[in-house]
Amino acid sequence: MTQINEPRRALVTGITGQDGSYLTELLLDQGYEVYGVIRHSASRNDWRMANFSSRVHLLSGDLGDSSSLVRALLRSRPHEVYNLAAQSFVPTSFEQPLQTLEITGLGVLRLLEALRQVAPEARFYQASTSEMFGQAREMPQNERTAFHPRSPYGVAKVTAHWATVNYREAYGLFCCSGILFNHESPRRGSDFVTQKVATAAARISRGLQSELYLGNLDAQRDWGHSRDFVRAMWLMLQQDEPRDFVIATGATRSVRELCQVAFEHVGLRADDHVTIDPSFVRPKEAKQLVGDASAARDQLGWRPTISFDAMIEEMVDAAGERLDGFSREARQGRKAELSGS
Repeated sequence: MTQINEPRRALVTGITGQDGSYLTELLLDQGYEVYGVIRHSASRNDWRMANFSSRVHLLSGDLGDSSSLVRALLRSRPHEVYNLAAQSFVPTSFEQPLQTLEITGLGVLRLLEALRQVAPEARFYQASTSEMFGQAREMPQNERTAFHPRSPYGVAKVTAHWATVNYREAYGLFCCSGILFNHESPRRGSDFVTQKVATAAARISRGLQSELYLGNLDAQRDWGHSRDFVRAMWLMLQQDEPRDFVIATGATRSVRELCQVAFEHVGLRADDHVTIDPSFVRPKEAKQLVGDASAARDQLGWRPTISFDAMIEEMVDAAGERLDGFSREARQGRKAELSGS
């Protein structure tokens, strides 16, 4: 009798976020059965799931609740687990340091322990971050660079990262971390500087505002596209042995350059509209962060495919489309009101 191979199953936390949505699309294209963990008590960004919401199984769970994680694992019986859930906004971590550590740090320990107990054969991916390097002691940063976080978010991510390493070494689990440098897209949250700049450029070009207020324009980051980076996540769990990888473009751009690309795309000069506001400067700013992804290139065959300029221009265009869509909806709603009165 011919045995029918069952599809591979993946469990994704943070499925409603930027990376979760792109990763889910990739997994579905690969033929996976995808389960997503969501917090029903939280506001959900369902708009990112519009392309696939009917094709995934959503499970209630919370990184602050171990029993819910066990239930999600038992229900999904995953071959692969991708932990993308976190309090990931650096400025918020200064305002809510304990909550950030509780979810972003200790939440991963809860998930790893649940994995060890009920799904030890599953492969586990942890979303680590370049913010762990913080006060970087060498340039560029690679898998051997010492951590020196400069924010509560970075501290929490270091906790999660070393917990992942410990469960790999102590229990033999297939656990690995992707030390991802900044990655953006049109699905980026509105609080992040790339989305803030892209949206402002679109609004100013339409006469909806005149100024954009930012903090340190000279801060530099290694910025890539989320669509490229989630492919690296998947590749990491397809290897024979688990290990950690830096995922980065290897090039830095400043916030000032980000503004220039975004505003030039709509025919404006950034200097005419961008104003520095000291209240947006972080208490401690990570120094220049730029990643050395040579290990990922050599062992995973991974390379970024989307340029910085193309990414920012895509974000500005998407922000403009959203604004134009809202305007159409408002006009249609007003027309309906008048015709019904």
